[in-house]
This record gives sequence, C-alpha cells and structure tokens, in this order.
Amino acid sequence: MRLALKPHPDAPAGPVTGIEVEVNRDGSKLALRYRARGRIADVLLPQAAAPARRDDLWKHTCFEAFLRAGGGGYVELNLSPSSEWAAYRFTGYRAGLTPAAVPAVTVTTERGDGLFELNASVDVGGEIVFDTPAAFGLSAVIEDVSGAKTYWALAHAPGKPDFHHPDAFASELPRDQP
Repeated sequence: MRLALKPHPDAPAGPVTGIEVEVNRDGSKLALRYRARGRIADVLLPQAAAPARRDDLWKHTCFEAFLRAGGGGYVELNLSPSSEWAAYRFTGYRAGLTPAAVPAVTVTTERGDGLFELNASVDVGGEIVFDTPAAFGLSAVIEDVSGAKTYWALAHAPGKPDFHHPDAFASELPRDQP
C-alpha cells in the first residue's frame, strides 16, 4: 500500500515538496518505506548513530507511525534517520504512556539528488494483535538547516500539528500485505 503525506496547512513551505510511504505487513512485521523529495541538502538530518532505543527523536527530523492497539489504545513508532528509534504504548489519547515492547527495529537510509529514503522493519509482536483491520496514521517531522520544522501526515486535525489526534489515524492496515 502506498500513501502520500500532506504538509500541515498552517506550516510555511519547507525544503521537502512531497513524502510518500509504502507500507507492507507480514504477520506482526511492518515494512515502512518513507520517500521524501525536494531540496534534501536543506534538510537537517541527524548524524548516524548505533541502532538503539532513544527518546525525544520527534524533536528533529523523524518519521513516525501510529497503530491502533484496540480498546482505545495505540502504539507510536519514531524512526530517526540516525538509525535510532522509539516505541511507546498509550492507553488513550496522549494518556498512559509506557515504553512499548517491540522486539526488533531496523532503520536504514539512502540519500540521492532530491530524494531521501528511510526504510524501517518493525516487529510489533506482543503490542498489536492484527485480528481485525487496524487504523493507523503516518507522519513526519522535517527540520531544515535553519531549525524550522514542517509537519506531514496522512490527515491533520484542526489546529496545531497533532499526530496523536484520532483524525490522524486516517488509513486502515488490512490483515496481511505480504
């Protein structure tokens, strides 16, 4: 499944002109491929680091996925171009934050003329049970070299950028997409 992210309507134009995300699922494993196009040389990309769980990745260029976990809860995945990542479980809208038990995350990147690609493989086993189609949202925070940020998502709720808002869960992940 391929989906396009939209910039937040109140944000000024930034160096990225478009972001597409390809999403595939095989059992509890998600494959996410984010492709950002534009003036990539003007995007502030975090320095490469050892793959590890790290908080506050969303404060800089970061790619995200939000997955409904049932019962009103959801899981947030933060995927940094540095190869660092984070996974959180919420019991409700911005409530009950705890680290999510995600057994495996791999993040790789490629950069070309006018294109930046982040590929992530995430095993969400134990956190999400895909017994029915799951609502999900995709988003990105893009920081430019001046420190200004633009916010991208499948859909934006009214007001300031809020990827946790129910309106941002704008697509449905089918039971399986090998």
